Amino acid sequence: MKVAIIYNKDRSGVINKFGMQNKERYNPKTVRLVAEALEQGGHNVAIIDGNMDVIQQLQDFMPRVMEGERMGMVFNMAYGIQGESRYTHLPAMLEMLGIPYVGSTPSGHALALDKIITKIIMQKNGIPTPGFWVFSKADEDMSGVEYPVIVKPKMEAVSYGLKIVENEKDLREAVKFTIDEFKQQALVEQFIRGREFCVGLLGNNPAEAFPIIEIDLENDPDAIQSVEDKKMKPRDKICPAPISEELAKKMVDYTIHAFNALQLRDFSRVDIRMDENENIYLLEINSMASLGRTGAYVNAAAVAGYDYNALINRILDVAAVRYFAGSTLVAKTEDIKGLSPRLPLPTRIRTYISSRKDTIEKILKEMVNTNTYVRNVDGVNHLGAIVKRELSPLGFEHQVYPQVEVGNILFLDNCASSEYDILLLCHLDNAVTLAKREFFKETEQRLYGTGVWQNIGGLAVIITALQSLRFVRMLRKLKIGILLTTDDTLQGRISQNLVQNKTRMANYIIGMKGGGLDGTVVTSRSGAAVYSGSMSMKAKGHAEDVAKAVNILSKIITGWTAMTNESEGLVASPTEMNLQSNIMEHYANADIVFSIRFGDMEQMNTIDKKIRHPLSTRESKIIRFQVEGGIRRPPMNRTDAISGFYETIREIGQTLDIRVVEEHRWSSADICFAGPGKAMVDGMGPLGTKSRGRDEYILRHSLLERSALLALTLLEIGLEKNS
Repeated sequence: MKVAIIYNKDRSGVINKFGMQNKERYNPKTVRLVAEALEQGGHNVAIIDGNMDVIQQLQDFMPRVMEGERMGMVFNMAYGIQGESRYTHLPAMLEMLGIPYVGSTPSGHALALDKIITKIIMQKNGIPTPGFWVFSKADEDMSGVEYPVIVKPKMEAVSYGLKIVENEKDLREAVKFTIDEFKQQALVEQFIRGREFCVGLLGNNPAEAFPIIEIDLENDPDAIQSVEDKKMKPRDKICPAPISEELAKKMVDYTIHAFNALQLRDFSRVDIRMDENENIYLLEINSMASLGRTGAYVNAAAVAGYDYNALINRILDVAAVRYFAGSTLVAKTEDIKGLSPRLPLPTRIRTYISSRKDTIEKILKEMVNTNTYVRNVDGVNHLGAIVKRELSPLGFEHQVYPQVEVGNILFLDNCASSEYDILLLCHLDNAVTLAKREFFKETEQRLYGTGVWQNIGGLAVIITALQSLRFVRMLRKLKIGILLTTDDTLQGRISQNLVQNKTRMANYIIGMKGGGLDGTVVTSRSGAAVYSGSMSMKAKGHAEDVAKAVNILSKIITGWTAMTNESEGLVASPTEMNLQSNIMEHYANADIVFSIRFGDMEQMNTIDKKIRHPLSTRESKIIRFQVEGGIRRPPMNRTDAISGFYETIREIGQTLDIRVVEEHRWSSADICFAGPGKAMVDGMGPLGTKSRGRDEYILRHSLLERSALLALTLLEIGLEKNS
């Protein structure tokens, strides 16, 4: 897409200087950062100065939609040059020219920029805001003012002109200064002693709220954030703010209510004060939240999981969906079918997926709340039944591979064939018992639950991507197989041969494990080997034999861990150890579980022989040491075929404004059983993470993004194969 970034640089580009001159502008470095982010998203970007020549510059750059070209957009960063309601100037011009743009309408900007009108609208909508007075002259009656108050111009941003006053004399001086300096009325607002917060919003219908930021006022309830603070030495920001969930929800609810009441669009930031009794007051709403890297909006977005490039592209994306998908993210298929046939296929797919957001999350919740512990056969089979239920209407037949020890392995396909364009790999089981599992939970930015990142998010992506391909009537052109194993927790011990057989039948293979938070796709994985060792002491006559036995065990463990060489892709470490010894009763026994991650099979075969014979002749007279186990999964090494497939996916991501970067993952997966030379990647599920704590999650927005990415990848492969 062609994207014109418009901001104000040359303020002399006017016919006359007239009225209040704008003090607010973007740093050109920030504008360049936005341009680079959009360029990395695959867009053709131009930076245009928003002066009197802007129409000619747009005419030269923007596509001609009436002549059949694809629509372009303006990324509006123009605060205006001079006069009143300056935020409205460029949007009004773009409305006249018929060019879509990022951000609010002229009326939305006008309402939000006028702090007095904003407060009146808030009051009418039951949104708490401090009491206020308005003065047009410094000699007006001020007897009703309750101090302390803060004085500000009624139509300025970035904290310009703020003054806190405690008495009528200082108030009159502050009002006079505001009127003389800014040529506008003075807003006198009750000063709220306490803490300061801000909430960033992104999107429409509904808007997504970023984690709340607290401005660090260093425990001074009388402090404010001045324009000097913002420009010269920004105050520290605490995110997420250390407040209760109840307070956070109130702030978000009020913020979204204000956003809607003022009829704003795409993105904004609301400033809030909270008094010492935890009463919340909305101060104002910035309809053009700063995209500077040190700003509160960008900071909050980062905590929500958006890096800078992802944030900028996402802002553009929500505006594009608003324009190109109609007035709302329609949820009915018949509404979507009314879209113009000129819309590109990726846009149609993404619009459909966006309209399915609530349904996708409902299915995800059902799957997460199913107990799929590997030994809970009924639960694992129930998850498989959910997948069959969703895919059967799409024309997928299923084949069951019954299991007794674990749940049934499933294979689904949409064609009776011995060869598939693509095979999707995922699993149905997990290692978390019912007592420890985490049930579905959602926040504005994240979706939590056991398995949501490891496998269940990937299942949701498969379902959604295939539904979108049916919607655009392309699914029948693709030959797709889906293998769902039930022994991932057992490292594929049961399904290994089946995985090998099915992957041989496919031209491309995609593993649906979760992607990394940075937007990663896995292009290589370590192999896995697990050994269990048992030690017992032979000699039992002397206490020193106990010490010798323990020393030998320590030597074995040290020798194994010393094999670690991360640069060669080898990591060895004990995962469990149980040692019992007694120098009085003369015994020493131990059990140890040892895990190895490796990248070279030949090297691992050599290591395997060493591990199985760890004792010297002398040491074998002191202890018995028995080793079991071995290689569980081979490595998935990056090959030319994998590199080419990854590049295809990365390029598709660029067309969708979705970040895709490659990752080596140290854990193994079913895809490691695929034969060498195959074009394959893993980690195509939603972005997220899992730690030892009970906090496995995915980024909410990535569920939709990865669904679109998978759909377009399947389509690209199918069209290439059949061309």
